[in-house]
Amino acid sequence: MAASTKFSLAPLPYDMKALAPHISEETLLYHHDKHTAAYVAKLNELIAGTPYEEMSLEDIIRKADGPLFNNAAQAWNHDFYFAALSPAPQQMPSGTLLEAVNAAFGDTDTLRQKMTQAAVGLFGSGWVWLAADANGTLSIVSKPNAGNPLTDGLHPLLAIDVWEHAYYIDYRNVRADGVKALWQVIDWRVIESRYATIGTK
Repeated sequence: MAASTKFSLAPLPYDMKALAPHISEETLLYHHDKHTAAYVAKLNELIAGTPYEEMSLEDIIRKADGPLFNNAAQAWNHDFYFAALSPAPQQMPSGTLLEAVNAAFGDTDTLRQKMTQAAVGLFGSGWVWLAADANGTLSIVSKPNAGNPLTDGLHPLLAIDVWEHAYYIDYRNVRADGVKALWQVIDWRVIESRYATIGTK
């Protein structure tokens, strides 16, 4: 059975050299063009000839399990992660998102500290998310492996990838340094635009 071609690898919205020195060209080459591409290819292989071939990626994540869930979620997670990074980021949230951050965490620095602690402390591979419920209330969600807050009925806003392929080339085994560097290229404009869509879908 031929693999489906429904899903494709989304191109990075910036040059592979653009996030250096925080994230190197070599890391992006392996993280995006190798790891993420492999998840997309495997996803297309797994859905070929099944009812999942007619579903959106989000619906596959909500309904599937096992290898199909893992590859669908990893494809979605990575596209979402890369899209929030920028060589010229807005460094702080503003507007209604800032109000939500202050309500949930007190201030942006505390949010950043708590997400960093969660990312450094997550055992093994996985993701740490800033997510919102249907009312716009924010929370930090830690998920092992390919876990995604969509399965909890939440709206993902920001993802920190703590699989080793996200940081090992640049920071070796010091995950904390990789997370610290990531904050330098997170673009809060993107997170604000995601937050603005809650309640409109």
